[in-house]
Amino acid sequence: MKEVFRQLFRDVRSQKLRTFLTVFGIVWGTVAVTLLLAFGTGLKKQLIKNTAGLGDRICIAWPGLTSIPYQGLGKGRRIRLVEEDVDAIRREAEGLSGVSSEYQTTMKLHLDLKTWPVDVSGVSPEFGRMRNLIPDAGGRFLDPVDMAEQRRVVFLGDKLAKNVFGKPEDAVGKTVMLGSSPFLVIGVLRPKLQDSSYSGRDNDKASIPGTTYRALTGEKYVSNVIYQASSAFDTEPLTARILEILGKRKKFDPKDKEALSVWDTTGQFKFFDTFMLAFTGFLGVVGSLTLVVGGIGVSNIMNVVVEERTKEIGIKMALGAKQRFILGQFLLETLLVTGIGGAIGFAVSLGLCAVFPRFGLTDYVGVPEVSPFVAAITIGILGAIGFVAGWFPAREASRLDPVVAMKL
Repeated sequence: MKEVFRQLFRDVRSQKLRTFLTVFGIVWGTVAVTLLLAFGTGLKKQLIKNTAGLGDRICIAWPGLTSIPYQGLGKGRRIRLVEEDVDAIRREAEGLSGVSSEYQTTMKLHLDLKTWPVDVSGVSPEFGRMRNLIPDAGGRFLDPVDMAEQRRVVFLGDKLAKNVFGKPEDAVGKTVMLGSSPFLVIGVLRPKLQDSSYSGRDNDKASIPGTTYRALTGEKYVSNVIYQASSAFDTEPLTARILEILGKRKKFDPKDKEALSVWDTTGQFKFFDTFMLAFTGFLGVVGSLTLVVGGIGVSNIMNVVVEERTKEIGIKMALGAKQRFILGQFLLETLLVTGIGGAIGFAVSLGLCAVFPRFGLTDYVGVPEVSPFVAAITIGILGAIGFVAGWFPAREASRLDPVVAMKL
């Protein structure tokens, strides 16, 4: 091994410019592969994060008008859901991770002499987990005790809390008037990204216990039903089961998509998974082609090295060196050149990924990440290219006739 390094150093000294350009090609190719895959990984996570702002693979269902006659009942009937229907889903639907009713209205929020119109949702404690309504430090979301005791507590969106209190962290523990009733602020939403919504952005809204909402407003009809399957793969059968349960209770055809409309957000996640798999594959191919160009440079320089050291190879073989020794020596030299270029390329890529967040673009393209998956793919491509680039010059060197080689 020491002899290989010594010989490699001599080759580098004799071919400085060519070696530099060859190593630079490997460095450039490694940076291309690594950064393209790293940015692809970051973009995927950012897209999922933005989509998950609405909820973590949830379904939103809302009642409408029947469009299909059912059991002698005509079409055009309005379907109205009540809390007992949601309880039936909770009892009877298999594969259910969580379900919550949602009641919606607009109320006036008063603090001192100021008033703000606020979108208010009456929900269950599961709603916060499913919708990714994570409280900021020092606060909490609604809990079962709030529901059972019809407590007058409110969870505020971060933008709403800032508008009302100036600083969101000053909101927890304060009392506001919602409608004509005092409510204790128990939590403020931790800021989150949200690229879609169905009734306004969460950072502008307020959430109170569903039982409190019904007691204050007298409302008994549910606006939306939010539910989540135990596994994303079980979402479709769960939705079919819920439609059966509600269809039986409300007397509508479970196949009637107008009677109960369902927005299945898991479809977006499946699309992102498929799209990003293809996109990452495309980026990997583009980067790999760049790395192949560097590999061709390595192969060329090793061919030159073989030509320059033909007499040396002939002497070694005349003294008893086996073909596999000559083959291994030149192949190892090729892998060392490729490895050095790859290591430098990795270092450059890691440095660029580390400084990229300072440019303030992460909200759009995410944080590039050289994950173990990305590293494994790059190393695999590097190894394959290094091996192929070195194999043919090394094989040519190992097949030289010692007598002919010493005369050249």
